[in-house]
Order: sequence, then C-alpha cells, then structure tokens
Amino acid sequence: MISFNYENDFKLPNETQISKWISSVIVTENCKEEEINYVFCDDDYLHKLNVDFLDHDTLTDVISFDYSVGKTLHGDIFISTERVADNAKDFENTFEEELHRVLVHGVLHYCGYKDKTDEDAKLMREKENFYLNTLK
Repeated sequence: MISFNYENDFKLPNETQISKWISSVIVTENCKEEEINYVFCDDDYLHKLNVDFLDHDTLTDVISFDYSVGKTLHGDIFISTERVADNAKDFENTFEEELHRVLVHGVLHYCGYKDKTDEDAKLMREKENFYLNTLK
C-alpha cells in the first residue's frame, strides 16, 4: 500500500495516478509492494531528519528509510517540496517533473539501486528516466 502524508501545505493533486505508477514500477522491478509512506515536508523538517538520523548537515530533496526485507518493499520516503522546487529551477525542469523524479528515485532505492558511485548514479538516472517516460 502506498500512502501520501503531508507535513506542509503541499498536496499531491493526483495521488491515485501516482500510486498506480509507483506500484507498476515495483512490479516491473520484480518486487512486492508492502507499506510505502511518502511524507511531503519543507527543508527544515528534512534537514532535521538528515542531521538526527544520518549525521549529514546538508539540505537534500529526498531521504528514504528502507525497512524492506529482500524484495518485499516497505519504508518511509521524505520529500522536501522546497528543495524539489529549487532543483527544478536549477535543472530547468518543471516542479512536477522534478517531483516525479524524486518519487521514483526513493522507491528505486528500495528496489536495490544505489547512487553513491558514478556508475551506480548513471544506472539510477537511466532507471528514473525510463520510468518517468511510463507516467502518463
């Protein structure tokens, strides 16, 4: 089950469509969907999580807490809508395009993809682009 939660004024306008899309990504990656919670928040909220739980004193757009067991996916994905908006400007994307990228990025981590090395980051970006093209 995919759920969307809000810690700021943002509201995802198309929850059902996005939920179905994320579910299709999970199935395509040969994984099983359990409980995946998306939490939309602001920079301060996500920064505090980054400092408190990951010991990183930086701003970021997405943090995933993965509780998956094997290919059974379960976890919490926190997204700063402020950071998404700033990144959209920096990368010359729309807010919606950048938001969709971080939505799928979080679940791809649960599917086993990493992004710490250049090679892993390249594969992650290819997967993101592939799945972004499947969203109608």
